[in-house]
Amino acid sequence: MSELPEIDVDALAGVLASGCVLVDVREDDEFLGGHIPGALHVPLGDVPDRFGEIPAEGTVYVVCAMGGRSARAAEFLRANGIDAVNVAGGTQGWVESGREVQRGSGTP
Repeated sequence: MSELPEIDVDALAGVLASGCVLVDVREDDEFLGGHIPGALHVPLGDVPDRFGEIPAEGTVYVVCAMGGRSARAAEFLRANGIDAVNVAGGTQGWVESGREVQRGSGTP
């Protein structure tokens, strides 16, 4: 099995500016408490059932609190044909870097 591709929060900030897809796999309360703006919220346990909501084209970046759950989700997505990249450091790293955080659902 090949190594799971990862990106750090500094590099993620650059690709987010280009309009990439970011999937946040944290639980509802974590997501509502603060997430990276523009993230699609799909809790880890729902990823298999909501697989069709995740774009199959292009690279998908997957984030959780610190990188563990997102790594599991990224592995699942990669095994199912999606070019998924784990965000090392997760939302915690994003917050610690001083970047913007959105509170509430932020999604329709």
